[in-house]
Amino acid sequence: MRIVQLESDTQIGGVMLILTRKLGESIVIGDDIKITILGIKGKQIRIGVEASTGMTVHREEVYRLIQEQNQQAAKSVEVPGEQLSAIWDKLRNRPLP
Repeated sequence: MRIVQLESDTQIGGVMLILTRKLGESIVIGDDIKITILGIKGKQIRIGVEASTGMTVHREEVYRLIQEQNQQAAKSVEVPGEQLSAIWDKLRNRPLP
């Protein structure tokens, strides 16, 4: 087991725990995530991810694409000030459940 400091310009930052696993072995993250090495073929590794049903799991490139699209969508939405005020008033005056 090894811990390395990540570069400050990485998406996540912090440190990375580096573990070695063999075929069939697993890594457990918290109480909700289990990652198992299912297969090794050349430079590709098949992994299985077990997670709670409410948790989303994406490949990194898919996750980054989703984040970019969400940021673009958030920038493209323009709501006139009077509509924002009306929405805020409705939310503020809404009875609590």
